[in-house]
Amino acid sequence: MGRLLRVGSRASGLALAQTESVVAALRRAWPDLEVRVETIRTTGDRAAGGPVGVGFFVKEIQEALLAGRADLAVHSMKDVPTRGPDALEAEAAVPLRADPRDCLVLREGAGLADLRPGARVGTSSPRRRAMLRRLRPDIVFANLQGNVETRLRKLEAGACDAALLARAGLARLDLLDARACVLEPSAMLPAAGQGALALEFRADDEDVRSLVAPLDHSASRQAVAAERAVVRRLGAGCRTPLGVLGTVDDAGRLALEAWLLSASGERSVRRRAEGSAGEAAAIGVGLAEELLAAGGRELLATDGEKADTRVDGGGVN
Repeated sequence: MGRLLRVGSRASGLALAQTESVVAALRRAWPDLEVRVETIRTTGDRAAGGPVGVGFFVKEIQEALLAGRADLAVHSMKDVPTRGPDALEAEAAVPLRADPRDCLVLREGAGLADLRPGARVGTSSPRRRAMLRRLRPDIVFANLQGNVETRLRKLEAGACDAALLARAGLARLDLLDARACVLEPSAMLPAAGQGALALEFRADDEDVRSLVAPLDHSASRQAVAAERAVVRRLGAGCRTPLGVLGTVDDAGRLALEAWLLSASGERSVRRRAEGSAGEAAAIGVGLAEELLAAGGRELLATDGEKADTRVDGGGVN
């Protein structure tokens, strides 16, 4: 192509590992392409473990794209708001998705049943808290924040007895070991886009569109499009206890499941839809409408209710 491609990325270990995997794929597809990674500090990074909101890990990188300081960005798809700047595209090319499931990482034992009564589990995710409370009502939660390595260090230091993390992040950092117990979607439905990467670029940059096209995995893109359509129609945010997972089979059929809970986990509505993967967005919107009709409106209206009266800060940031 005879051009320099500037790729924007956060500076965390996971973000750089994800970005390097994309850069390697680009170089395989385009051996003559010159690629330079530009690390950008985001609002979420500056929060230093404090509360973050929608788009906090992508905003500054998107601004760099819009200003022409970067040509392509690599994000964790679940960090990308479903409604972004019209001048950018984040769903046009989605690489092969990693395993989207969550893991319970324990200091001792092999699974959820090994946790002692009243054990402290580290997670700041309302989704994970609400779902885990349905499995183990005795659990006490610790506010565990920071990047993957930070959370694992806090776990080892005794800040909690176990931590909930995405399997994909552990695998990409080569940190997936015997301490990690994978939780099946029947018990812990992942966040929309979990395990997938977003390759974001300016919508009018046809050169970059052509460059990323060989990296696209259509089944992953269609599944993610359906999941994000659910989130978009519900108007759900990062503090909404919502799990969504789509899968596309070899015949091009999409199976989509969504689970919306109250913050406490005591009330929920769960629905499933199927159809042609070519109609992914429409299937997602339809499933969201089913959730709303089945009580989802009331659950969304109580997003601010106290998620758990037994939260132990435990000195965890």
